[in-house]
Amino acid sequence: MGNEKRQLHMFFFPFMAQGHMIPAIDMAKLFASRGIKATIVTTPLNAPLLAKTIQRSQNLGVEIGVLVIKFPTIEAGLPEGCESFHMASSHGVQQKFIKATTMLEPQIDQLLQEHAPDCLVADMFFPWATDIATKYGVPRLVFHGTGFFPLCALECLRLYEPGKNVSSDSELFSIPNLPNDIKLTRAQLPVLAEENVESTEFFAKFFKALRESEARSYGVVVNSFYELEQDYVDHYRKVMGRKAWHIGPLSVCIKDTEDKAQRGKASSIDEHGYCLKWLDTKKPHSVVYICFGSVADFNDSQLLEIAMGLEASGQQFIWVVKKEKNHGGEEEEEEWLPEGFEKRMEGKGLIIRGWAPQVLILDHEAVGGFVTHCGWNSILEGVAAGVPMVTWPVSAEQFFNEKLVTQVIKIGVSVGAQRWVSLKGDNINRDAIEKAVKRIMFGEEAEEMRSRAKVLGELARRAVEEGGSSYLDLNAVIEDLKAIGS
Repeated sequence: MGNEKRQLHMFFFPFMAQGHMIPAIDMAKLFASRGIKATIVTTPLNAPLLAKTIQRSQNLGVEIGVLVIKFPTIEAGLPEGCESFHMASSHGVQQKFIKATTMLEPQIDQLLQEHAPDCLVADMFFPWATDIATKYGVPRLVFHGTGFFPLCALECLRLYEPGKNVSSDSELFSIPNLPNDIKLTRAQLPVLAEENVESTEFFAKFFKALRESEARSYGVVVNSFYELEQDYVDHYRKVMGRKAWHIGPLSVCIKDTEDKAQRGKASSIDEHGYCLKWLDTKKPHSVVYICFGSVADFNDSQLLEIAMGLEASGQQFIWVVKKEKNHGGEEEEEEWLPEGFEKRMEGKGLIIRGWAPQVLILDHEAVGGFVTHCGWNSILEGVAAGVPMVTWPVSAEQFFNEKLVTQVIKIGVSVGAQRWVSLKGDNINRDAIEKAVKRIMFGEEAEEMRSRAKVLGELARRAVEEGGSSYLDLNAVIEDLKAIGS
């Protein structure tokens, strides 16, 4: 009986990047809300980003804390303060950043020794975490930060190497052995697909280590829900033989408005003020929301094309841009903006420079479309809000996510990006942007997509409620961990 009553203690160790940290923190809070002691391990510059949400959870009696470890920037040859992956602006710096994460191993070893947690949920980017967990007899769960569909697609690419049978980087090929006929080109493959010609020896070796580490781990936790990608959940578990639990969408589990507003960072515009009040004045489904996440960094000429495409579409919009105002003051025009753009768009369009309260915006009834880079968190947030999407993949597994949205669940249209280009994005002209925005806002198929998106949004909410698919999978992984510890 004593073992049944013993409180489980779980470590959560996210990769230092917004797209990985946000869902990992949500996950830690979710497990903690079920009576588990949760500890998030992070670095000095990332720790303050967690402070407010952790404090709010603690105030509600939820047992959640933070342990801070030193990030070896200097030792790895990184610029001082480079503790988040979005600061690594080139492949060379990214390589050094990955090298720095491998140097964290002794500190994690010491923490496991000192605190003796019952489970280590470590990001996929820490392949060494499986061996350390095994050393202390602790089950390691892998967190990828993406869904079942891209995980299945990547594994089938690795196993069957279909890209080797085409004559050019732009020729389409099918990914074998998937539930749907999914076609891609070599130019759209991520660096982590070993047949990608741009793949370096370093990353090929690194991703091989990730795969082997996952195979030796206890299992995988996935921020997804069964109804979204049912065939791929089954494929991952039954065909690929992986032990996995879907426990999302994690963003839907967050009920506190402050927590929603400050997922990642405090927003750059008062989340309870102008932004949402502005949306309150708009008709349902009349505003398109444009955001490309924390990593994609478009150049000025591409931002200009987006501005011109939005204006030509005639749609009202909220556009999040990774730019700050010029030091010359508010009246100074920015080079990436067409002359007089913000004046012409007054009342019709809103530009947020920096970070935005994305979940609150997407959940607002005035928002009728979402132009996204297809990061997995953004896809899930769009799905949960029941909003159709314009897909504009840039890097990582985003071209796979685009296929899920446009071909499998059919709630979006592609803007036409053709190349995996790391951080900067494929060059898309204003006409393509205008056309895609119009298609999801009032094109012939817009109502059909909106209807399908609405159904998925309802299913997403039900999945995390008592008795839902993700609620039950969360129960299952907790019971498994309790059984190991007993």
